[in-house]
Amino acid sequence: MDHSLKNVLVVSFGFLLLFTAYGGLQNLQSSLNSEAGLGVTALSTLYGTILLSSMFLPPLLIKKFGCKWTITGSMCCYVAFSLGNFHASWYTLIPTSILLGLGGAPLWSAQCTYITILGNVHAEKAGKAGKDVVNQYFGIFFLLFQSSGVWGNLISSLVFGQTPTRGCGMLAVLLVALFLEPIRDSQQKSEGEKKSPLWSNLLATFKLLGDKRLRLLILLPMFSGFEQGFLAGDYTKSYVTCALGIHFVGYVMICFSATNALCSLLYGKLSQYTGRIAIYVLGALTHFCSIAALLLWKPYPDQLAVFFVFSALWGVADAVWQTQNNALYGTLFEKNKEAAFANYRLWEALGFVIAFGYSTYLCVYTKLYILLGILIVTMVAYGTVECLEFKTQIKPLAKEQTNQAQEEEEMQTKM
Repeated sequence: MDHSLKNVLVVSFGFLLLFTAYGGLQNLQSSLNSEAGLGVTALSTLYGTILLSSMFLPPLLIKKFGCKWTITGSMCCYVAFSLGNFHASWYTLIPTSILLGLGGAPLWSAQCTYITILGNVHAEKAGKAGKDVVNQYFGIFFLLFQSSGVWGNLISSLVFGQTPTRGCGMLAVLLVALFLEPIRDSQQKSEGEKKSPLWSNLLATFKLLGDKRLRLLILLPMFSGFEQGFLAGDYTKSYVTCALGIHFVGYVMICFSATNALCSLLYGKLSQYTGRIAIYVLGALTHFCSIAALLLWKPYPDQLAVFFVFSALWGVADAVWQTQNNALYGTLFEKNKEAAFANYRLWEALGFVIAFGYSTYLCVYTKLYILLGILIVTMVAYGTVECLEFKTQIKPLAKEQTNQAQEEEEMQTKM
Protein backbone atom coordinates (compact mmCIF):
# COMPACT_ATOMS: atom_id res chain seq x y z
CA MET A 1 0.00 0.00 0.00
CA ASP A 2 1.16 3.52 -0.80
CA HIS A 3 2.77 5.22 2.20
CA SER A 4 0.62 8.37 1.99
CA LEU A 5 -2.59 6.40 1.47
CA LYS A 6 -1.85 4.34 4.57
CA ASN A 7 -1.70 7.51 6.69
CA VAL A 8 -4.90 8.82 5.09
CA LEU A 9 -6.63 5.58 6.11
CA VAL A 10 -5.27 5.76 9.67
CA VAL A 11 -6.57 9.29 10.25
CA SER A 12 -9.84 8.42 8.47
CA PHE A 13 -10.50 5.35 10.61
CA GLY A 14 -9.57 7.39 13.69
CA PHE A 15 -12.28 9.92 12.83
CA LEU A 16 -14.68 7.08 11.99
CA LEU A 17 -14.30 5.65 15.49
CA LEU A 18 -14.39 9.03 17.22
CA PHE A 19 -17.51 10.29 15.43
CA THR A 20 -19.35 7.00 15.71
CA ALA A 21 -19.59 7.94 19.38
CA TYR A 22 -20.08 11.69 18.88
CA GLY A 23 -22.21 11.94 15.72
CA GLY A 24 -25.28 10.19 17.12
CA LEU A 25 -25.10 12.37 20.21
CA GLN A 26 -25.09 15.58 18.17
CA ASN A 27 -28.04 14.58 16.00
CA LEU A 28 -30.17 13.66 19.03
CA GLN A 29 -29.28 16.64 21.24
CA SER A 30 -32.25 18.83 20.22
CA SER A 31 -34.68 15.93 20.66
CA LEU A 32 -33.18 13.80 23.44
CA ASN A 33 -32.19 16.67 25.77
CA SER A 34 -35.08 18.98 24.96
CA GLU A 35 -35.98 19.90 28.55
CA ALA A 36 -35.47 23.66 29.04
CA GLY A 37 -33.56 23.68 25.74
CA LEU A 38 -30.53 21.84 27.19
CA GLY A 39 -29.61 20.05 23.94
CA VAL A 40 -29.74 23.14 21.74
CA THR A 41 -27.93 25.18 24.40
CA ALA A 42 -25.18 22.56 24.57
CA LEU A 43 -24.76 22.65 20.77
CA SER A 44 -24.74 26.46 20.76
CA THR A 45 -22.12 26.49 23.55
CA LEU A 46 -20.05 23.90 21.70
CA TYR A 47 -19.94 25.81 18.42
CA GLY A 48 -19.54 29.13 20.20
CA THR A 49 -16.39 27.79 21.84
CA ILE A 50 -15.19 26.39 18.49
CA LEU A 51 -15.73 29.89 17.12
CA LEU A 52 -13.42 31.37 19.76
CA SER A 53 -10.79 28.63 19.59
CA SER A 54 -10.66 28.93 15.78
CA MET A 55 -9.40 32.48 16.13
CA PHE A 56 -6.20 31.62 17.97
CA LEU A 57 -5.52 27.94 18.75
CA PRO A 58 -5.11 25.93 15.49
CA PRO A 59 -2.01 27.61 13.98
CA LEU A 60 -0.38 27.83 17.42
CA LEU A 61 -0.95 24.17 18.36
CA ILE A 62 -0.11 22.78 14.92
CA LYS A 63 3.17 24.73 14.80
CA LYS A 64 4.01 23.71 18.37
CA PHE A 65 3.00 20.03 18.45
CA GLY A 66 2.56 19.07 14.79
CA CYS A 67 -0.57 17.67 13.14
CA LYS A 68 -0.39 14.21 14.70
CA TRP A 69 -0.32 15.26 18.35
CA THR A 70 -2.78 18.10 17.81
CA ILE A 71 -5.24 15.54 16.43
CA THR A 72 -4.57 13.13 19.31
CA GLY A 73 -5.01 15.72 22.05
CA SER A 74 -8.13 17.21 20.46
CA MET A 75 -9.74 13.77 20.21
CA CYS A 76 -9.55 13.50 23.99
CA CYS A 77 -11.86 16.53 24.23
CA TYR A 78 -14.48 14.69 22.16
CA VAL A 79 -14.20 11.65 24.43
CA ALA A 80 -14.92 13.90 27.42
CA PHE A 81 -18.13 15.18 25.78
CA SER A 82 -19.29 11.62 25.07
CA LEU A 83 -18.74 10.73 28.72
CA GLY A 84 -20.69 13.81 29.84
CA ASN A 85 -23.76 12.57 27.94
CA PHE A 86 -24.02 9.42 30.02
CA HIS A 87 -25.42 11.57 32.85
CA ALA A 88 -26.76 14.50 30.86
CA SER A 89 -27.39 17.63 32.91
CA TRP A 90 -26.48 21.30 32.86
CA TYR A 91 -23.47 20.46 35.07
CA THR A 92 -22.05 17.82 32.72
CA LEU A 93 -23.07 18.90 29.20
CA ILE A 94 -22.12 22.58 29.30
CA PRO A 95 -18.54 22.13 30.69
CA THR A 96 -17.82 19.22 28.33
CA SER A 97 -19.30 21.21 25.43
CA ILE A 98 -16.80 23.98 26.18
CA LEU A 99 -13.97 21.43 26.33
CA LEU A 100 -15.04 19.89 23.02
CA GLY A 101 -15.23 23.35 21.47
CA LEU A 102 -11.65 24.07 22.50
CA GLY A 103 -10.51 20.88 20.78
CA GLY A 104 -12.82 21.01 17.76
CA ALA A 105 -11.10 23.70 15.72
CA PRO A 106 -7.53 22.36 16.24
CA LEU A 107 -8.74 18.81 15.44
CA TRP A 108 -10.24 19.69 12.07
CA SER A 109 -7.56 22.20 11.12
CA ALA A 110 -4.82 19.67 11.87
CA GLN A 111 -6.64 16.92 9.96
CA CYS A 112 -7.16 19.10 6.87
CA THR A 113 -3.56 20.34 7.00
CA TYR A 114 -2.27 16.78 7.34
CA ILE A 115 -4.25 15.44 4.38
CA THR A 116 -3.34 18.44 2.21
CA ILE A 117 0.38 17.91 2.91
CA LEU A 118 0.07 14.16 2.22
CA GLY A 119 -1.69 14.85 -1.08
CA ASN A 120 0.89 17.38 -2.25
CA VAL A 121 3.81 15.15 -1.23
CA HIS A 122 2.38 12.15 -3.09
CA ALA A 123 1.50 14.29 -6.13
CA GLU A 124 5.07 15.56 -6.33
CA LYS A 125 6.46 12.01 -6.24
CA ALA A 126 3.94 10.63 -8.73
CA GLY A 127 4.11 13.60 -11.11
CA LYS A 128 0.42 14.41 -10.71
CA ALA A 129 -1.48 17.65 -10.09
CA GLY A 130 -1.55 18.40 -6.37
CA LYS A 131 -5.19 19.52 -6.34
CA ASP A 132 -6.33 16.22 -7.90
CA VAL A 133 -4.57 14.05 -5.32
CA VAL A 134 -5.70 16.28 -2.43
CA ASN A 135 -9.29 16.06 -3.70
CA GLN A 136 -9.02 12.28 -3.95
CA TYR A 137 -7.63 11.99 -0.41
CA PHE A 138 -10.42 14.18 0.98
CA GLY A 139 -12.91 11.96 -0.85
CA ILE A 140 -11.49 8.86 0.86
CA PHE A 141 -11.46 10.62 4.23
CA PHE A 142 -15.07 11.79 4.02
CA LEU A 143 -16.21 8.37 2.76
CA LEU A 144 -15.02 6.81 6.02
CA PHE A 145 -15.82 9.81 8.22
CA GLN A 146 -19.41 10.18 7.02
CA SER A 147 -20.00 6.45 7.45
CA SER A 148 -19.56 7.08 11.19
CA GLY A 149 -23.02 8.65 11.04
CA VAL A 150 -24.40 5.32 9.84
CA TRP A 151 -22.96 3.32 12.74
CA GLY A 152 -23.53 5.95 15.43
CA ASN A 153 -27.14 6.55 14.46
CA LEU A 154 -27.77 2.83 13.99
CA ILE A 155 -26.73 2.18 17.59
CA SER A 156 -28.81 5.12 18.82
CA SER A 157 -31.86 3.95 16.84
CA LEU A 158 -31.75 0.24 17.68
CA VAL A 159 -31.30 0.94 21.38
CA PHE A 160 -32.97 4.35 21.69
CA GLY A 161 -31.71 6.46 24.54
CA GLN A 162 -28.39 4.60 24.59
CA THR A 163 -25.40 6.46 23.21
CA PRO A 164 -22.71 4.65 21.18
CA THR A 165 -20.10 2.95 23.33
CA ARG A 166 -17.53 5.22 24.94
CA GLY A 167 -14.79 2.76 23.90
CA CYS A 168 -14.95 3.99 20.28
CA GLY A 169 -13.49 7.36 21.24
CA MET A 170 -10.63 5.83 23.20
CA LEU A 171 -9.84 3.46 20.34
CA ALA A 172 -9.62 6.47 18.02
CA VAL A 173 -7.10 8.18 20.30
CA LEU A 174 -4.96 5.02 20.54
CA LEU A 175 -5.10 4.37 16.77
CA VAL A 176 -3.87 7.85 15.87
CA ALA A 177 -1.28 7.99 18.67
CA LEU A 178 0.24 4.61 17.75
CA PHE A 179 -0.03 4.38 13.97
CA LEU A 180 -0.28 7.86 12.46
CA GLU A 181 3.12 9.05 11.26
CA PRO A 182 4.24 12.63 11.94
CA ILE A 183 4.65 14.72 8.82
CA ARG A 184 6.29 18.04 8.04
CA ASP A 185 5.43 20.45 5.29
CA SER A 186 8.11 20.60 2.59
CA GLN A 187 7.57 24.35 2.32
CA GLN A 188 8.37 24.77 6.00
CA LYS A 189 11.50 22.68 5.55
CA SER A 190 12.68 24.84 2.66
CA GLU A 191 12.18 27.95 4.76
CA GLY A 192 14.48 26.58 7.40
CA GLU A 193 13.96 26.14 11.09
CA LYS A 194 13.08 29.77 11.70
CA LYS A 195 10.49 29.91 14.47
CA SER A 196 7.62 32.36 14.24
CA PRO A 197 6.92 34.56 17.26
CA LEU A 198 4.05 33.48 19.52
CA TRP A 199 1.97 36.54 18.66
CA SER A 200 2.43 35.83 14.93
CA ASN A 201 0.98 32.32 15.31
CA LEU A 202 -1.87 33.59 17.46
CA LEU A 203 -2.86 36.23 14.90
CA ALA A 204 -2.19 34.12 11.78
CA THR A 205 -5.91 33.41 11.32
CA PHE A 206 -6.76 37.11 11.16
CA LYS A 207 -3.74 38.08 9.06
CA LEU A 208 -4.85 35.77 6.27
CA LEU A 209 -8.12 37.71 6.00
CA GLY A 210 -6.07 40.32 4.15
CA ASP A 211 -6.38 38.02 1.13
CA LYS A 212 -9.40 39.12 -0.94
CA ARG A 213 -10.09 35.54 -2.02
CA LEU A 214 -10.48 34.40 1.58
CA ARG A 215 -12.83 37.26 2.40
CA LEU A 216 -15.05 36.12 -0.46
CA LEU A 217 -14.78 32.44 0.43
CA ILE A 218 -15.81 32.78 4.10
CA LEU A 219 -19.42 32.35 2.97
CA LEU A 220 -18.75 28.75 1.85
CA PRO A 221 -17.99 27.42 5.35
CA MET A 222 -20.67 29.69 6.83
CA PHE A 223 -23.31 28.16 4.58
CA SER A 224 -21.96 24.71 5.47
CA GLY A 225 -22.56 25.54 9.14
CA PHE A 226 -26.06 26.87 8.43
CA GLU A 227 -27.17 23.86 6.40
CA GLN A 228 -25.73 21.30 8.83
CA GLY A 229 -27.26 23.21 11.72
CA PHE A 230 -30.66 23.16 10.01
CA LEU A 231 -30.45 19.42 9.40
CA ALA A 232 -29.35 18.53 12.94
CA GLY A 233 -31.45 21.07 14.83
CA ASP A 234 -34.55 21.70 12.70
CA TYR A 235 -35.19 18.97 10.16
CA THR A 236 -34.81 16.25 12.79
CA LYS A 237 -37.06 18.07 15.26
CA SER A 238 -39.63 20.01 13.22
CA TYR A 239 -40.13 17.46 10.44
CA VAL A 240 -39.04 13.98 11.51
CA THR A 241 -39.84 14.05 15.25
CA CYS A 242 -43.14 15.92 14.83
CA ALA A 243 -44.51 13.69 12.08
CA LEU A 244 -42.89 10.29 12.68
CA GLY A 245 -41.60 10.36 16.25
CA ILE A 246 -38.14 10.65 17.75
CA HIS A 247 -37.33 6.97 17.14
CA PHE A 248 -37.11 7.69 13.37
CA VAL A 249 -34.48 10.44 13.71
CA GLY A 250 -31.56 8.01 13.72
CA TYR A 251 -32.77 6.13 10.65
CA VAL A 252 -33.28 9.34 8.66
CA MET A 253 -29.77 10.49 9.62
CA ILE A 254 -28.37 7.09 8.58
CA CYS A 255 -29.76 7.74 5.10
CA PHE A 256 -28.09 11.17 5.08
CA SER A 257 -24.73 9.80 6.25
CA ALA A 258 -24.69 6.85 3.83
CA THR A 259 -25.48 9.07 0.84
CA ASN A 260 -22.95 11.65 2.00
CA ALA A 261 -20.22 9.03 2.37
CA LEU A 262 -20.72 7.51 -1.09
CA CYS A 263 -20.94 10.90 -2.80
CA SER A 264 -17.77 12.08 -1.03
CA LEU A 265 -15.77 9.27 -2.63
CA LEU A 266 -17.44 9.91 -5.99
CA TYR A 267 -16.68 13.65 -5.96
CA GLY A 268 -13.09 13.03 -4.91
CA LYS A 269 -12.51 10.97 -8.05
CA LEU A 270 -14.84 12.88 -10.36
CA SER A 271 -13.35 16.32 -9.75
CA GLN A 272 -10.16 15.52 -11.69
CA TYR A 273 -12.27 15.01 -14.82
CA THR A 274 -15.01 17.62 -14.42
CA GLY A 275 -13.20 20.26 -12.37
CA ARG A 276 -14.51 21.64 -9.10
CA ILE A 277 -16.87 24.24 -10.64
CA ALA A 278 -19.23 21.60 -12.06
CA ILE A 279 -19.40 19.82 -8.70
CA TYR A 280 -20.11 23.08 -6.87
CA VAL A 281 -22.95 23.81 -9.29
CA LEU A 282 -24.37 20.33 -8.64
CA GLY A 283 -24.28 20.90 -4.88
CA ALA A 284 -25.87 24.34 -5.13
CA LEU A 285 -28.70 23.16 -7.41
CA THR A 286 -29.42 20.14 -5.20
CA HIS A 287 -29.62 22.28 -2.07
CA PHE A 288 -31.65 24.98 -3.81
CA CYS A 289 -34.24 22.45 -5.01
CA SER A 290 -34.34 20.70 -1.61
CA ILE A 291 -34.92 23.95 0.28
CA ALA A 292 -37.59 25.08 -2.19
CA ALA A 293 -39.36 21.70 -1.88
CA LEU A 294 -39.28 21.84 1.94
CA LEU A 295 -40.99 25.24 1.76
CA LEU A 296 -43.83 23.71 -0.25
CA TRP A 297 -44.07 20.34 1.52
CA LYS A 298 -46.47 19.60 4.38
CA PRO A 299 -45.16 16.47 6.16
CA TYR A 300 -47.54 13.67 7.13
CA PRO A 301 -46.74 10.30 8.79
CA ASP A 302 -47.95 8.31 5.77
CA GLN A 303 -45.25 9.93 3.57
CA LEU A 304 -42.44 7.91 5.13
CA ALA A 305 -40.28 7.65 1.98
CA VAL A 306 -40.25 11.42 1.46
CA PHE A 307 -38.47 11.99 4.79
CA PHE A 308 -35.64 9.74 3.59
CA VAL A 309 -35.54 11.32 0.12
CA PHE A 310 -34.92 14.75 1.63
CA SER A 311 -32.15 13.47 3.93
CA ALA A 312 -30.52 11.67 0.97
CA LEU A 313 -30.62 14.82 -1.18
CA TRP A 314 -29.15 16.78 1.72
CA GLY A 315 -26.32 14.23 1.83
CA VAL A 316 -25.71 14.59 -1.93
CA ALA A 317 -25.33 18.36 -1.51
CA ASP A 318 -23.43 18.33 1.79
CA ALA A 319 -20.80 15.99 0.35
CA VAL A 320 -19.95 18.75 -2.15
CA TRP A 321 -19.34 21.34 0.57
CA GLN A 322 -17.29 18.97 2.74
CA THR A 323 -14.95 17.59 0.07
CA GLN A 324 -14.64 20.55 -2.27
CA ASN A 325 -14.43 23.30 0.36
CA ASN A 326 -11.55 21.64 2.19
CA ALA A 327 -9.69 20.86 -1.03
CA LEU A 328 -10.30 24.41 -2.30
CA TYR A 329 -8.88 26.01 0.87
CA GLY A 330 -5.87 23.68 0.79
CA THR A 331 -5.17 24.46 -2.87
CA LEU A 332 -5.67 28.23 -2.86
CA PHE A 333 -3.86 28.88 0.43
CA GLU A 334 -1.17 26.22 0.24
CA LYS A 335 1.46 28.42 1.89
CA ASN A 336 -0.80 29.23 4.85
CA LYS A 337 -2.69 25.99 5.32
CA GLU A 338 -2.96 26.12 9.11
CA ALA A 339 -4.39 29.64 9.12
CA ALA A 340 -6.63 28.88 6.13
CA PHE A 341 -8.24 25.86 7.77
CA ALA A 342 -8.52 27.75 11.07
CA ASN A 343 -10.51 30.38 9.16
CA TYR A 344 -12.61 27.63 7.63
CA ARG A 345 -13.55 26.28 11.08
CA LEU A 346 -14.09 29.81 12.39
CA TRP A 347 -16.69 30.73 9.80
CA GLU A 348 -18.31 27.30 9.75
CA ALA A 349 -18.67 27.49 13.53
CA LEU A 350 -20.21 30.96 13.19
CA GLY A 351 -22.79 29.47 10.82
CA PHE A 352 -23.57 26.75 13.35
CA VAL A 353 -23.83 29.23 16.23
CA ILE A 354 -26.22 31.53 14.36
CA ALA A 355 -28.31 28.57 13.15
CA PHE A 356 -28.62 27.07 16.65
CA GLY A 357 -28.92 30.53 18.22
CA TYR A 358 -32.07 31.51 16.33
CA SER A 359 -33.40 27.93 16.33
CA THR A 360 -35.87 28.54 19.16
CA TYR A 361 -36.95 32.02 18.01
CA LEU A 362 -37.71 31.72 14.29
CA CYS A 363 -40.19 29.48 12.52
CA VAL A 364 -38.95 26.79 10.14
CA TYR A 365 -40.05 28.61 6.97
CA THR A 366 -38.10 31.72 7.95
CA LYS A 367 -34.98 29.60 8.47
CA LEU A 368 -35.42 28.02 5.05
CA TYR A 369 -35.66 31.44 3.38
CA ILE A 370 -32.48 32.48 5.24
CA LEU A 371 -30.73 29.32 3.95
CA LEU A 372 -31.87 30.08 0.42
CA GLY A 373 -30.59 33.65 0.55
CA ILE A 374 -27.21 32.65 1.98
CA LEU A 375 -26.82 29.93 -0.67
CA ILE A 376 -27.36 32.40 -3.51
CA VAL A 377 -24.93 34.99 -2.10
CA THR A 378 -22.39 32.23 -1.37
CA MET A 379 -22.37 30.98 -4.95
CA VAL A 380 -21.99 34.52 -6.32
CA ALA A 381 -18.97 35.06 -4.05
CA TYR A 382 -17.50 31.67 -5.02
CA GLY A 383 -17.96 32.45 -8.72
CA THR A 384 -16.09 35.72 -8.20
CA VAL A 385 -13.12 33.83 -6.71
CA GLU A 386 -13.06 31.44 -9.67
CA CYS A 387 -13.00 34.44 -12.04
CA LEU A 388 -10.09 35.95 -10.11
CA GLU A 389 -8.21 32.65 -10.26
CA PHE A 390 -8.86 32.35 -13.99
CA LYS A 391 -7.46 35.84 -14.61
CA THR A 392 -4.42 35.06 -12.47
CA GLN A 393 -3.67 31.95 -14.53
CA ILE A 394 -4.28 33.73 -17.86
CA LYS A 395 -1.79 36.58 -17.23
CA PRO A 396 1.40 34.44 -17.10
CA LEU A 397 0.20 32.48 -20.13
CA ALA A 398 -0.43 35.68 -22.14
CA LYS A 399 2.97 37.02 -21.14
CA GLU A 400 4.65 33.80 -22.25
CA GLN A 401 2.86 33.90 -25.60
CA THR A 402 3.91 37.54 -26.11
CA ASN A 403 7.55 36.66 -25.40
CA GLN A 404 7.42 33.78 -27.86
CA ALA A 405 5.94 36.05 -30.54
CA GLN A 406 8.70 38.63 -29.95
CA GLU A 407 11.39 35.95 -30.25
CA GLU A 408 9.91 34.72 -33.53
CA GLU A 409 9.83 38.28 -34.91
CA GLU A 410 13.48 38.81 -33.95
CA MET A 411 14.47 35.55 -35.67
CA GLN A 412 12.60 36.53 -38.85
CA THR A 413 14.26 39.98 -38.81
CA LYS A 414 17.71 38.41 -38.57
CA MET A 415 16.93 36.07 -41.43
